[in-house]
Amino acid sequence: MEKIKTGIIGTGFIGPAHIEALRRLGNVEIAALADVDQRTAESKAAALGVPSAFGNWRDLLNENLDVVHICSPNFLHYEMAKAALLAGKHVVCEKPLTLTIPEAEELVLLAEKKQLINVVHFNIRYYPLMRQLKEMIKKGEFGEVFAIHGSYLQDWLFYNTDYNWRLEPEMSGKSRAVADIGSHWMDLVEYVTGDRISEVCADFATFHKTRKKPLKPVETYAGKILKPDDYKDVEIKTEDYATVMLRFENGARGALTVNQVAAGRKNRCSFEINGSRLGAFWESELPNQMWIGRRGGNNELMLRDQALVHEEVRSLVDFPGGHNEGFPDTSKQMFREVYAAVKKGVMPDSYDFPDFKSGLRELVLNEKIVQSAEKRCWIKI
Repeated sequence: MEKIKTGIIGTGFIGPAHIEALRRLGNVEIAALADVDQRTAESKAAALGVPSAFGNWRDLLNENLDVVHICSPNFLHYEMAKAALLAGKHVVCEKPLTLTIPEAEELVLLAEKKQLINVVHFNIRYYPLMRQLKEMIKKGEFGEVFAIHGSYLQDWLFYNTDYNWRLEPEMSGKSRAVADIGSHWMDLVEYVTGDRISEVCADFATFHKTRKKPLKPVETYAGKILKPDDYKDVEIKTEDYATVMLRFENGARGALTVNQVAAGRKNRCSFEINGSRLGAFWESELPNQMWIGRRGGNNELMLRDQALVHEEVRSLVDFPGGHNEGFPDTSKQMFREVYAAVKKGVMPDSYDFPDFKSGLRELVLNEKIVQSAEKRCWIKI
């Protein structure tokens, strides 16, 4: 079987996660990776079993590759994605697609012109029960959706000594918590409901207005044990917290809270949908079960099981009920559908994976939410 050759740019937290998920597909060869310099790239390549390493990502694009995965810091996404498309490579990009709307619009048009597969890694769509919920709503089982509300909570920036490049607007963008994790939540609820956010009203807060930036390298989510003189004070200009009230095109109301200083919450994305027939609640830290609420009968916990989900969902369930599938499996399932399109060489007529237009959509939502927080009013999308 001829394998699809893939290159990875960036080997921090998410790059190796992409590699692990891709290898599980069986028809993908991780042929090359690129990182910040040659020594780092070679070290990472040796650790991950990748044959070729590049300290300059542009050199990677000269390789005989079918697909490029962009797993670098946010401010590099536009330049890298554009160069990869111009080099004739299919592109899978971490979110955000770019830092600005015009850049994202340019990439959408370029991908269409080149007729290349284009994907943004909103992987939370690929928990099987999210496809199940989407199908249930699509089939009318929930009736009219009245309300959608929830949160995305983390504590990895809880201390003022917690630091990462995402705290720097020139590298990450004007918004942090909303753009980083709120974008996942908004993409997810628009995907499962088939409804779109039409207006927003936001309130931001920065609890650590000054943080201590390490003067030594510290990887994302790694243990952080440094001495006091290993830090310097840095003013923080992006939000730790946001609450956003939402109005949807079909009349539903909602609210989202994001918080990256929520003690004890490691990576909890959750939401509840209230419909005229049923309600549902799901959270990412318990992804194999979904609460279904009823007024005139018993509530239930729906389990991720091929025998229990709709036929349209079964392709996302690889293990029997009780054999839990989690975060690493979401990327595997997404890439399985993406690489089926790559094998054909064109975007399918219909697909569930998030494309560059989905990435553009989240940039528009994020910009309007930032405007709302600044102006303290409702903003139409």
